[in-house]
Amino acid sequence: MSIEKKLEALGLALPNVPNPVGNYRPAKQVGTLVFTSGQTARINGVRRFVGKVGREVSDEDAYLSARDAALNCIACAGWAAGGVQRIVQVVKVTGFVNCIEGYEKQPAVINGASDLIEALFGTAGAHARSAIGVNALPSNVSVELEIVFEVK
Repeated sequence: MSIEKKLEALGLALPNVPNPVGNYRPAKQVGTLVFTSGQTARINGVRRFVGKVGREVSDEDAYLSARDAALNCIACAGWAAGGVQRIVQVVKVTGFVNCIEGYEKQPAVINGASDLIEALFGTAGAHARSAIGVNALPSNVSVELEIVFEVK
């Protein structure tokens, strides 16, 4: 089943590739790898889940923020590789969580991305991962992700 059909079954869709807000590309292919720039839960131009996790953003909404950031990463990888059907596997997810001091649930937040990736890619979605708490992210977003994909 295609990624688009799996997303549809989950009630989701790939968003438009976000326009960069600086001098960079949304993703870059090097050989058989695609590296995404940091992506957030900004879906089709609308920022969602803004604020610090543990204060303005609940754990549940932070999980959704990671999921939506992963959707943007997948869209960007497809853009760079010539289509999402060219994605072979997910290699590495790096997640940054804009959280209050003392917050320790970063891995559970980034599961929003990992769970979506597993649902879409199955065993090809098994990936290495880092979940990092930070004191600020651009535009006060709650989660930012970078994902490395292998493509054909």
